[in-house]
Amino acid sequence: MKAIVSLENLASNLVLTFWTPVFVGIFIAIVVYALRPRNKTLFDSAASMPLRED
Repeated sequence: MKAIVSLENLASNLVLTFWTPVFVGIFIAIVVYALRPRNKTLFDSAASMPLRED
């Protein structure tokens, strides 16, 4: 049997080989940024914003 090359197969291979690692890398970068101790004060102040009275 010959392999059928179609647009769906090409798109699926492109997603699996290129976009998946890119999005995994972006996700890991966001998690690392959010969990850095240096950002704790910034996130704590942002979390208390709805409770502040102006």
